[in-house]
Amino acid sequence: MAEAPPRPEGEPPRSLVRAVLPFVVSIALVVFVLARLDLRAFQQHLARVSAPSFLAFATVFVVSLCAADSLATVLVYRRSVAPIRFRDFFILRGASYLPSLLNHHVGQAFITVALSRIHGVPLARVAGATLLVYASWMGSILGLACIAILLGDKPLVWLALPLGAGLLYLALLAIRPARLASLRLLAPLFEAGVRGHLWALLARLPHLVVLFLGTWIPFWFFGVKIPPASAFAFLPILMVAVTLPLTPQGFGTRDVLAATLLEPFAAFPTQGERLAAIAASTTAWGVAITLVEIVFALVLFRFQTPMPASPNPPGAPAVVETER
Repeated sequence: MAEAPPRPEGEPPRSLVRAVLPFVVSIALVVFVLARLDLRAFQQHLARVSAPSFLAFATVFVVSLCAADSLATVLVYRRSVAPIRFRDFFILRGASYLPSLLNHHVGQAFITVALSRIHGVPLARVAGATLLVYASWMGSILGLACIAILLGDKPLVWLALPLGAGLLYLALLAIRPARLASLRLLAPLFEAGVRGHLWALLARLPHLVVLFLGTWIPFWFFGVKIPPASAFAFLPILMVAVTLPLTPQGFGTRDVLAATLLEPFAAFPTQGERLAAIAASTTAWGVAITLVEIVFALVLFRFQTPMPASPNPPGAPAVVETER
């Protein structure tokens, strides 16, 4: 086998560049946002809000979010992976907030690997169940898009896009193409079928409500009052954007999008003050939930079931089959 060409002297390793790039992008976006606003107004908006009240709200949000997410997710893993207790998964989900600080999907990968090792289930099988979790989440976002169209008095034909995407996916599940259904990674999706996906979507609703309110209410602390129709139209964009592998914890991404979409709802006379109110909200919220999640995750890590050093070898306990 031919050896890889030597790396030019002085060139940083690709893995290092990949690790540092999200932080560079985040800092650049935050600087861009701060350069457009009134810094004195930004400080005044931060000073007006009661830090203890804001932090208390962030704490209630993080714990409630973990509980609602755990409830929806553990039902999926119980059907596809193993009979996992809610308490055990709540601890694992809370502990995963620490790797999630880098990126939401790093936290999901942490959960997937942990469940595979703890329960002796093939990693591909658990990853397939994680895809079902993602499917329920995306179904929830499509549902919010439908509500936004209805509340925004948009032409009903616009519903064809979110409803069409969802129905096409459900049709694929019903048809069960043999080549796809035979893949171990996709098996949990087809085993769940249409009925299982709808059940997972229903179980996901409390999590969606908590996340939606936790995205909406912080703006009101800073005088950015977003009406319901606009909230359903714009907040799902923020909810999805902060999970993308662009910046850690959505810092920068959240700020730029919020400033672009939500400026009309900040009731202040100048653009600099309006942008300052929005930036104060997104910055304070990002910092608050990050601090709470770090403490929360460190506490739950003490109760986390230790993971084996490597997945169980062949002959490990059999996979629990999905209920149909």
